[in-house]
Amino acid sequence: MPTNQKLFKRILIANRGEVALRIIKACQESGIETVAVYSEADENSPHLEQADFTVCIGPGPSNQSYLNKEAILQAAINSECQAVHPGFGFMAEDALFAYMCEQNKLSFIGPSANSIRLMGNKSVAKVTMKNAGLPTIPGSDGNVKAVNDALTVAEKIGYPVLLKATAGGGGKGIRPCKNEAELKNLFAQASMEAEKAFGDPALYLEKLIQHGRHIEFQILADSYGNAIHLGERECSVQRKNQKLIEESPSPAVDDNLRKKMGGIICDAVAKIGYTNAGTIEFLMDKNKNLYFMEMNTRLQVEHPVTEMITGFDIVKEQIKIAANYPLSLTQDDVNLSGHAIECRINAEDPQNNFLPSPGRITEFEIPQNEGPGKIRVDTHVRTGYEIPTYYDSMICKIIAWGETRQNAIETMINALKKSSIKGIKTTIPLHLEILSHPDFISGNYHTAWLMNTFFNEEK
Repeated sequence: MPTNQKLFKRILIANRGEVALRIIKACQESGIETVAVYSEADENSPHLEQADFTVCIGPGPSNQSYLNKEAILQAAINSECQAVHPGFGFMAEDALFAYMCEQNKLSFIGPSANSIRLMGNKSVAKVTMKNAGLPTIPGSDGNVKAVNDALTVAEKIGYPVLLKATAGGGGKGIRPCKNEAELKNLFAQASMEAEKAFGDPALYLEKLIQHGRHIEFQILADSYGNAIHLGERECSVQRKNQKLIEESPSPAVDDNLRKKMGGIICDAVAKIGYTNAGTIEFLMDKNKNLYFMEMNTRLQVEHPVTEMITGFDIVKEQIKIAANYPLSLTQDDVNLSGHAIECRINAEDPQNNFLPSPGRITEFEIPQNEGPGKIRVDTHVRTGYEIPTYYDSMICKIIAWGETRQNAIETMINALKKSSIKGIKTTIPLHLEILSHPDFISGNYHTAWLMNTFFNEEK
């Protein structure tokens, strides 16, 4: 183990906006210099003011800037960085980019390229984690190469089933099928969507668990064989597989289930040799059985709810692990205190099919201290900010903490009601409706609940 080893002197942040600022703050508190890359569309982004150095890497479109591997690596080399933090999205789960960092003697602040590749293929990840001891949803062993293969598996496990893109994410390449006719009709459609979105048409098939809950465990692992979990997050408030609200701990997970599954997860993570931060995602059925869905090999958007209840800085720990330090704490050091809820505030119009609402923000005020708990706001936005049209519509995350779940809900509602974001449409009105609904207050909701309840859309 390292003794007098120092952390990195300078880190390049291969991302933008809110997550870039989050990483900059962690670096500042750790005494590390930062290089923020940016596109021409982001040249006036407020987060750039906080970085020690900035480098323009191309025009606004992502494929010409934030997805331009060569430009980002050249910026890191020219700026004499020792490491690259990808944040989430863009390059965060790109195995080739992680490998290119390694080849250029840059520490990639995340897992190895091999781990990203292994978990990035969803069907391979499922088999890998099944072999490592995690329970998995009944379905195909690997990809289904043709519709007839899918039909054979479906007949064996029973309908309804779910077609899923092997290289999937963000809800793309997913099709629920209630019967044989739907499976025949939707197979080619799902495959074409997968190829368009990910450059890979491969699909796998699994049993569709209706009205399931999306539960995920945050893990951290170092290169010395140590792995811990920081509890679970509930992410079942979704629209078309996109999360709107997350909370921790989950209303559906008790101490016994958390301890049992946490132990199994840590053993599995250690067994596959995974390092750095990651998230193991599960689907919970009505009987509270948890089935492995996938692993996200990166920092999650919703990581602040875990930080709020553990008091632990996940980004700082990512950096230490990448610098070859052992974990700063053991599983016995992890204590969950209170309850936290995160609302992702997007520049969208929920009443118009969540149509993006770009434009200039003429007023941006979010109260920081609203009882009976406390509020954290993660954002790079301020009054006068012009939202670019090229990127994700999330403009900020509001995280509320309370001693109890009800305290956290009340704190969040108070903060949202007193927030003022003008010049654009936002999802705040919908968040207020969700938080005030009896089903949410009771913790009785699932992944289809939002669309069924507020938009009369069956999922």
